[in-house]
Amino acid sequence: MAGMIEFQNVSLSYDNQYILKDVSFQLAPGKTLVLVGPSGHGKTSLLKLAAGLVLPTSGKVLIEGNDINRLPKEEKDVLLKKMGMLFQKNALFDSLKVKENVAFPLHENTDMSRSAISERVDYFLKEVGIDHAKELYPGEISGGMQKRLGIARALALSPEIILYDDPTAGLDPITSKKIIELLIMLKNKNKSTVMAVTNDMNRAYQMADHIAMTVDSDFIWLDSVNEAKECEEPRVFQFLRGNVEGPLTTNTDL
Repeated sequence: MAGMIEFQNVSLSYDNQYILKDVSFQLAPGKTLVLVGPSGHGKTSLLKLAAGLVLPTSGKVLIEGNDINRLPKEEKDVLLKKMGMLFQKNALFDSLKVKENVAFPLHENTDMSRSAISERVDYFLKEVGIDHAKELYPGEISGGMQKRLGIARALALSPEIILYDDPTAGLDPITSKKIIELLIMLKNKNKSTVMAVTNDMNRAYQMADHIAMTVDSDFIWLDSVNEAKECEEPRVFQFLRGNVEGPLTTNTDL
């Protein structure tokens, strides 16, 4: 099966220092890849490469078989409209009401009528369980509700590809589990392809079809949840189990 997202020998470096080196993988349509790894080791950078927000130093990023960074602007814009992204801090517009935050990408990227947009906004707010708060501002709702709002906005254009940067960051365990259940439900309903970043291994195992780890500029494809759990690569073994001692903490002050 052809990949919805494919990286071909992708490297990313700044000031001659590699953030990611020689990353290659293929993610089939409808599947979820969860990226884990120590903070600052390239997970979010990899997500931004997939979104076309960052240019690789070398290699190709293919979306639906198209090199996203070599397409004419018009074609790239069409491709990007098939993608939705939830940023770690939600990137909400504080001056816009909840309903207006979700409506914003629809006004900017579609020719839908105001009534059609209003119906679509109501639908997605109901899907994420915050339709009762649509007249409030982001600062007037809880962190969990803000996360749900960010998800609703990311899904407003019914993207075929969804990129989630730490969708449960800062949430309590119960809310985190409910958020992931919601993401899985919406992914199955819309047949979306998903890439997600998280360091909560319980949530990673909950949502992943495939797991990969970024560490020391390396990209380690672990494939299934079971194979990830059985991996004996020392850095992977330590990280997945949360062990204090190991190669990730050697010569490091805790």
